[in-house]
Amino acid sequence: MTAAPVGFRCEGGRWAADPPSYSHSVNVEQAYASVADLYIGLFGTVQQVHPDDLAFIGRHLSIRPGKVIDVGCGPGHLTGYLRSLGVDATGIDIVPEFVAHARAAHPDGDYRLESVESLDAESGSVAGVLAWFSTIHLPPPELDGVLAELRRVLTPDGTLVAGFFEAEAEGEGVEPFEHKVATAYRWPADEFAGRLTRAGFAEVERLHRPSDGTHRPYAAIAAVSHRSAVTGR
Repeated sequence: MTAAPVGFRCEGGRWAADPPSYSHSVNVEQAYASVADLYIGLFGTVQQVHPDDLAFIGRHLSIRPGKVIDVGCGPGHLTGYLRSLGVDATGIDIVPEFVAHARAAHPDGDYRLESVESLDAESGSVAGVLAWFSTIHLPPPELDGVLAELRRVLTPDGTLVAGFFEAEAEGEGVEPFEHKVATAYRWPADEFAGRLTRAGFAEVERLHRPSDGTHRPYAAIAAVSHRSAVTGR
């Protein structure tokens, strides 16, 4: 019999999603902690971010007042970038080494040890969320729950900007791959957008970055939360 796809099991001859398991969060935290200094050196400044990516993030998350959460903020450089644009941005991450570095490198910022799976924010209290490659290690069955949590904290018409690895070939499905730190997933952009729609978001802009021989292809989607999902209208 064909092996079960990651995150699924066979029931009665059909694939069914595994129940949510958060053990992967512990594994991801430990994996990043073990290479924290190397990761910070490779990716820890805005100079190491493509200018078009910075423009995309700034264009969608600096346009309205209110609090923005950078979930999975890593070394804190994108939180700092948003703050340089006048955004009231807070960075959160599950890796203590990243939070400690972010606090030291950006002492005027607010960085907290917190998980994207359970945010310490009231419903409808956040104007924007940046999830820049912070969902890439989630098994596909768990993505919907995390998107719902992001949707929960956003105000009506709040903005989510999500970056993720993109499937390399047209027609390819969601696939795991051996990321250098921990298993990650490639998503067809339309499939990821569909998950956003199901979670109560409307896409407003999409960015594609093809492989350049050094970096894997990736995409980013900016989406706005539906007012009706909060108000019931």
